[in-house]
Amino acid sequence: MPLDSLWQTCCSQLASEIPPQQFAAWIKPLLAPQWSGDGTTAILAVPNRFKMDWLRSQYAQRIAQALAVAAGRPVQLEFVIHKPHAARLQGAAKVETDAPPAAAAAVPEGAPGAAQARSPVDDREAASALEALERSRLNPLLSFETLVAGKANQLARAAALQVAENPGKSYNPLFLYGGVGLGKTHLVQAVGNALLAARPGARIRYLQAEQFVSEVVRAYQRKTFDDFKRYYHALDLLLIDDVQFFAGKEKTQEEFFYTFEALTAKRSQIILTSDTYPKELQEIDARLTSRLDSGLTVAIEPPELEMRVAILLRKAEAEHASLGEDVAFFVAKNVRSNVRELEGALRKILAYARFSGEAISIGLAREALKDLLSLQNRQISVENIQKTVADFYKIKVAEMYSKRRPASIARPRQIAMYLAKELTQKSLPEIGELFGGRDHTTVLHAVRKVAQERTRLQELNQQLHVLEQTLKG
Repeated sequence: MPLDSLWQTCCSQLASEIPPQQFAAWIKPLLAPQWSGDGTTAILAVPNRFKMDWLRSQYAQRIAQALAVAAGRPVQLEFVIHKPHAARLQGAAKVETDAPPAAAAAVPEGAPGAAQARSPVDDREAASALEALERSRLNPLLSFETLVAGKANQLARAAALQVAENPGKSYNPLFLYGGVGLGKTHLVQAVGNALLAARPGARIRYLQAEQFVSEVVRAYQRKTFDDFKRYYHALDLLLIDDVQFFAGKEKTQEEFFYTFEALTAKRSQIILTSDTYPKELQEIDARLTSRLDSGLTVAIEPPELEMRVAILLRKAEAEHASLGEDVAFFVAKNVRSNVRELEGALRKILAYARFSGEAISIGLAREALKDLLSLQNRQISVENIQKTVADFYKIKVAEMYSKRRPASIARPRQIAMYLAKELTQKSLPEIGELFGGRDHTTVLHAVRKVAQERTRLQELNQQLHVLEQTLKG
């Protein structure tokens, strides 16, 4: 197949796998590659080092695999920077499929696929793009492509994608809240990276709320508030994590309020995260709270079982480790709280396997995580859940076991059953026994009812979120 036709086939495949905005920004502008002299390597020309580095980290493997499928044989991929009248760039980045290593033959100088020396203009273009990435403080690996999607982040991900495609027009501000390690930072940075990919010159800044506080303090000490305002008020996208740390800091809240007003007035996008719903934030000025709650507010939940399994398998693949689904299910069933703990558990298992020289199995995973599993079992028990829920809803713990059924008691009891199923390893019959000898069908009814209502009742969802965070310490 001629390389032009092969490249079109490859692009058709990539277009079905990559979101339209990313495909249009990164794949579509590329010219068809050229074959090396020995015909084993496709040489893909890119305009600057910034794009080469981004394509290498984000899309190289997909492109190489799509080329191999289209060609019907193993294909190596080489990126080069292509400018007129110079030799191939030394040290071009390579990505290989299952083909054996083979050096690409030199491409004739001036050929369409040959890399050429960079001009001062090109150097400035690449430097400008790299400076934009550096100024933004974004991690280029935190993209929509590397995010594992599931029910827990379905709505938040959809909202973030919409914002990435229409910054400043849809959901401004976008406010994401949830516990630690649930992927809030990944989502907000994914929006930043998507916008930077589509508009390399966009003025973007990601930072933690505490960093914003520090910058306000420095501006106050150095009397440079004009410079501070000039910078922040000119942004196209502002991303701030953990705004609950603005609590009690009046000067910071005042400066953020002015920044918020300036950015929204010129339709620049703002995305914020917190550990709680905006109206539940403590020691935050009422006018600022109303601004935070004026756009779209979305909760990110702890990942469900299937999503936890998918995350583990994806992370293991990234570590080039062989992790069976049975082991992934074992870990996912025992580590429930957040993605960060899942990653920590996987690192322990991989380290244990390396040190012991054993293959990864459920037995090895159980041994590697024995301290974590023991601590978890000690910390969260059905009895602890019953006491925590009873205290929260101001009823007696004894009401959890009683046969009384007024709504003020039955509702907390159902919530406690739901949490017992979610946070412990107890079976439905075991949970029923601990709730006054109730049948397992009663527990199942409670679990399903609370799970369904959680998705549509924001107040209940917030209460459950508080309870879960309290129980997990």
